[in-house]
Amino acid sequence: MTKRLLIAGALSALSLPAFAQAQPSKANTSAIVMFLVFIAATMVITWWAARRTHTTSDFYTAGGGLTGFQNGLAIAGDYLSAASFLGIAGMVYVSGFDGMIYAIGFLFGWPVVMFLVAERLRNLGRYNFADVTSFRLSQTPMRILAASASLLIIALYLIAQMVGAGKLIVLLFGLDYNIAVVIVGSLMMIYVAFGGMTATTWVQIIKAVLMLFGATLMTILIMAAFGWDFDHLLAEAVAVHPDGKAILAPGASVSSNPLNALSLGLGLAFGTAGLPHILMRFFTVSNAKEARKSVIYASGFIGYFYLLTFVIGFGAIALLIKHPEYFIPGPDGKIDIINGLIGGTNMVAVHLANAVGGNLLLGFLAAVTFATIVAVVAGLALAGAAAISHDLYANVIAKGRATEKDQMRISRISTVVLGVLAILLGIIFENQNVAFMVGLAFAIAASANFPVLVLSISWRGCTTRGATMGGFIGLVVATAWVVLSKTVWVDVFGFATPIAPFPNPGIISIPLAFISIWFFSITDKSARAANEKAAFDALTVRSQTGLGASAAVDH
Repeated sequence: MTKRLLIAGALSALSLPAFAQAQPSKANTSAIVMFLVFIAATMVITWWAARRTHTTSDFYTAGGGLTGFQNGLAIAGDYLSAASFLGIAGMVYVSGFDGMIYAIGFLFGWPVVMFLVAERLRNLGRYNFADVTSFRLSQTPMRILAASASLLIIALYLIAQMVGAGKLIVLLFGLDYNIAVVIVGSLMMIYVAFGGMTATTWVQIIKAVLMLFGATLMTILIMAAFGWDFDHLLAEAVAVHPDGKAILAPGASVSSNPLNALSLGLGLAFGTAGLPHILMRFFTVSNAKEARKSVIYASGFIGYFYLLTFVIGFGAIALLIKHPEYFIPGPDGKIDIINGLIGGTNMVAVHLANAVGGNLLLGFLAAVTFATIVAVVAGLALAGAAAISHDLYANVIAKGRATEKDQMRISRISTVVLGVLAILLGIIFENQNVAFMVGLAFAIAASANFPVLVLSISWRGCTTRGATMGGFIGLVVATAWVVLSKTVWVDVFGFATPIAPFPNPGIISIPLAFISIWFFSITDKSARAANEKAAFDALTVRSQTGLGASAAVDH
């Protein structure tokens, strides 16, 4: 049971599908008060940011004036979704040590970002990673590829976040689902349209501080309950968990389906370096040194947070069994601590907050979780607005002739359109299992964006034809593989058997993208390809030294 839940159903934890069965609950007064305080504070920040947002550089990169520490904290806020907290804590609760497989995969992506792309990204680009891939390659095809992949990733991420937000607020605040989705979408539009990157950054920083504080407080209360003895905590968890000592033995989930586990790991590790809303954050700092600092700080904050979720998951196993009010008894009157938890295992952290800190901590956690979703959605919307305005409109449609006023106008219109679309998709997908969308977003980022980004800046032989063909092949194969797997083909479409043998496409789509870029590049004998290869030396000097980078940034 544990193996199947972890690998086949782990994505469910990340997109919070357990909320799909949640019913409206009685409103939590403390949660609503903290929720209103958060909204008021962020509206003040948005008003302040709007007064400072005048140019496209201000809108997309906060003027490039953030420090590495500020940006690292904002990256942590952008990266750590509510699913990272609720989902991974729930996975540890179900599977023990193996529940950390996602956290390890997510964390492993950051050294990849730091050593392969962070510094070069900052030195070569202005607003987003499409600036980097088109530095020596043709503007139009590269920006169309980048915008296509980015908008698909953003749409998938938005659906998962909006459905999770709606179901979470239904459960914790007692609001109607549609109203909850409209609130999240409306706040996102306000933050991004008026405050741009400056407002979005500070919303993310506040959210990160609140989440780190909340998780730390819960960990302290858990450890205090066991006399600060971690061995005592683990012994109690082993004693009450159905799998006993097996929850301390790693590897069972990997051995159940090694190919899928490896594919999942590849998607998580390399997908981080292809997520448009994460890569966009490296243009908010003044130089490559601060970009590297951002990754170091972000890795520290994210790693620390995941260690806390490990303690929270085991603490939930050891403590929640003492509180039968959080479970629905079975027909025989006995409690099933895995399947009987009210709201599903994704509500482990919520119930534990109430158990160790009472209604006040529960309210605080609810407000933090809401802040988390709003911050992530705002980051996604900003990246989507950049793809539409900067890539498609300014460089493809207007061919570089668009004024800053035009770009700002299109950016704000794009934000509103994306917000309305997110609300509509959230409502449409209310009762659908959207678990696969999170995994697909990472798979597309790892299969389409990451190979093109890495090879365009590190391999002289990469050409526009190779990058375009390889990127689109990675995108299509990753998408088709997930659609043909059990996750969609059987669970969503209702067919009897899947065509793809396992749900995660990374082990197929990522190598295929790299091979396609290589093949179509070496067979490209055009004059344009020769010029692109000749321009590699200039790219290398700029990417390694930063010479000329300051002239490309509007500040």
